[in-house]
Amino acid sequence: MLARALERCARRRAREAISRASRDARASTRASSSSSRAGTSNGEPAAPVVRTPIPGPASRRAVEALSAHADVGSIRYFVDVDASRGNYVVDADGNAVLDLYAHIASLPVGYNHEKMLAAMRDEANVGILAHRPALGNNPPIGWDDRVARTLMRVAPKGLTRATTMACGACANEHAMKAVFISAANARRGGREISEEEKVSCLTNQAPGSPGFKVLSFDGAFHGRTAACLSLTHTKWIHKLDFPTFDWPSCPFPKLKYPLDKFERENAEEEARCLAEVEKALTRDRDVVAVIVEPMQAEGGDNHASADFFRKLRALTKRENVRMIVDEVQTGCGSSGTFWAHEAWGLEHPPDIVTFSKKMQIAGFYAAADLAPELPYRIFNTWMGDPAKLIQLEVVLDCIEEHHLLDVVKSAGETLLNGLRELQEKYPSILANARGVGTLVAIDCDTSARRDALLHALLQKGVDIGGCGSATIRARPGLLFTSAHAGVFLERFERVLAAEM
Repeated sequence: MLARALERCARRRAREAISRASRDARASTRASSSSSRAGTSNGEPAAPVVRTPIPGPASRRAVEALSAHADVGSIRYFVDVDASRGNYVVDADGNAVLDLYAHIASLPVGYNHEKMLAAMRDEANVGILAHRPALGNNPPIGWDDRVARTLMRVAPKGLTRATTMACGACANEHAMKAVFISAANARRGGREISEEEKVSCLTNQAPGSPGFKVLSFDGAFHGRTAACLSLTHTKWIHKLDFPTFDWPSCPFPKLKYPLDKFERENAEEEARCLAEVEKALTRDRDVVAVIVEPMQAEGGDNHASADFFRKLRALTKRENVRMIVDEVQTGCGSSGTFWAHEAWGLEHPPDIVTFSKKMQIAGFYAAADLAPELPYRIFNTWMGDPAKLIQLEVVLDCIEEHHLLDVVKSAGETLLNGLRELQEKYPSILANARGVGTLVAIDCDTSARRDALLHALLQKGVDIGGCGSATIRARPGLLFTSAHAGVFLERFERVLAAEM
């Protein structure tokens, strides 16, 4: 009984600490709002406002309180969502921070966009927001129309089917299942599924569980579910202690910068990588798909040329292997085109394109011949969330109404040119500025330096992410402009100057 009483007491203290942290956040934000907001878009501040170290005392108290119930090792700071505006996130201590990280590239139109809030308040949407349906069994009236005017409105060329899911890993996992089903049907040659296949698959044995494989690339990141981890080759922390499939991976091009000075070397590097893919595909006929990111994001913002991807697609077509393009991080406009693979000029579209993050909902687009013949082959309880298509429709309307792809291109150009100038000024610290749209990155001389710069930037009111071993990467929303890029570059230069 004493143990139960102590446990109840601990829980009560934790709840009180979280409530106190929330009150602190709102009080500090109200105190600073009149001086920090200069009437820019969506009422966002004209510049960052830093009141405390980040994370500050209110965030630290909230983290401590939550630690009684949950893992908090990855939490950086608590967010006051109500106070945040546009491209600026306000933390629990009232610090207004220019957000170039945007919740790991998943916040398309910033904080508290008036059209997003209006959609959430719309009486016509209340039923969907209040009742999350099992979409695979009982979709709400109008679901067909909502899919048509959102997902199919931006469907990649040649892909006529959309399957919704809850996250990027789910999208990739089920995309592979669609490929495996198609490959198995092809091997059956039109015959019925045998009783032996039905029985053997229940104990993970052939022929019901065939040895199909998906080829990925060194440095790739495709998610944290079991099959996706078999395709992920970034950091040990993602994979340690988890059993995975013994599937092949091939080198991804490591380009040299600036590109115009290393055209021959980069062409040779891409040819080398393609030759390795060709060897892998001809050596192992159990490989039924190749999965690739338009830009290896988590792996270090690693790029390849459009010519590389065109040749990769030609190779998969020749070898009768499916091509899955993972646009979880690059889709929905951040590259300057809605889908990054649009810039490749492919003769044949990919077989599958996966999506998540800025799309708000996850899933995959597929060619018509990848549709499973039987129900429940690609399935789970919710199959996504219709509320997320409400959000996606707002995002798509904003992209069209405000020409946000042009905004992305302009802001990205400002970002990239500014980083190139900084790497010329600080060559001992920075190198290899690169990017498309606002998917812009630069390398630091060491991982320790990168981490120190990220911390210093946060203390100056700029939140930006890292990836790879020593890379700083920008992942802002679609409302991020050249003016915002200027704020970041000015503060980044101040931080760099302090390093010298």
